[in-house]
Amino acid sequence: MRFVFEDQTFSFELLRAMSYAPYGGADIGECLSTAYRIQEGDFDSWYTEWYKTAERIHSLAEGNRERGQMISARENYLRAHNYYRTAEFFLHGNQEDSRIQDTWGKSRNTFRQAIKLMDVVVEEVQIPYEDTYLPGYFYRVDDSPRPTLLVHGGFDSTGEELYFGGAAAAIQRGYHCLTFEGPGQGAVIREQQIPFRHDWEKVITPVVDYMLTRPEVDPYRIALMGISLGGYLAPRAAAFEHRLAACIANDGLFSNQFGEMGRKLHRGNHEDLNNPEYMEKFIRALMDKSTNVRWAIENGMFTFQAASIHELIEKTQPYTLEGIADKIKCPTLVCEAENDHFFAGQPKKLYDALTCPKTFMLFTSEDSAEEHCQFGALIHFNQRLFEWLDNIMK
Repeated sequence: MRFVFEDQTFSFELLRAMSYAPYGGADIGECLSTAYRIQEGDFDSWYTEWYKTAERIHSLAEGNRERGQMISARENYLRAHNYYRTAEFFLHGNQEDSRIQDTWGKSRNTFRQAIKLMDVVVEEVQIPYEDTYLPGYFYRVDDSPRPTLLVHGGFDSTGEELYFGGAAAAIQRGYHCLTFEGPGQGAVIREQQIPFRHDWEKVITPVVDYMLTRPEVDPYRIALMGISLGGYLAPRAAAFEHRLAACIANDGLFSNQFGEMGRKLHRGNHEDLNNPEYMEKFIRALMDKSTNVRWAIENGMFTFQAASIHELIEKTQPYTLEGIADKIKCPTLVCEAENDHFFAGQPKKLYDALTCPKTFMLFTSEDSAEEHCQFGALIHFNQRLFEWLDNIMK
């Protein structure tokens, strides 16, 4: 699917931003007019135009709030949040760039202004984790014990974005929902400088511990959904954290691509690519030719705190479910997008390795849901997801 841009990465990220429209995170005309101003493949142009749109909508929200127009203020804060998030997306090549903290901070702050004006109760929470905490949002339907969906993102998402990516649909269907950020994500990498870790059970177990302290949570009906790279992280956690009633991998990921590259190099006879200096030159040449490779490497070095491309590949080698997936006991849903340009073939590898009760759910171009994590068809995705989850949780 190509949308406005010929560049696949720009096209996909535009589709992602627009996908949140059904849940109040975008307006179609605002996104299109922004996209048409952007120079193809230019990261600075992307930032400039999305930031300009975000500032305009943010200003509208502030005016609404001052005039007591709270519904309009909430709507504008939500869209401004998504546009700031989108603006910041490609900035991670220079980790000292002051625009990262400024723009991400505005994305978080506008979201927090929006949740104060929501009809549902939304609580900012701090989940105890090692010697610090994980930030999250707990969305409550009411005070009664209910099934609860835990949602975390992946390689590039923020906790605030997860309102559109899971929480909104969950609370519509009577689920409490906790969205949160772990190491390598959102505020945890930007403020606490804690990078990704492969043993995600060390993240999820404290989250489940925390949820069991809350009287609103039915302890026997806690499900976990991981999105994108979360399609590896959530199953990894479920393999060791057996208090989960269900696990959703959206989309399924058996092994991280950077780590897969490293394992192939170590298994094969690639003496030149095993040379860190040569590898750096080789991959940087690919980065010059591919927006997707450039973004993936730059964001990877940012979120894994890798000082070089070689170190990034080394750090991601443990990200595999080989010898792990068969330890999962709870019912597990593995999603696959038919034309996923990130995870091609990965969901089926994960599904085949599972020995627990399992379901494979394919999303196709006929559904208009063929893109990574079903962006462009989130309503359809959520309908199918919760039909499955309702049967598990009943």
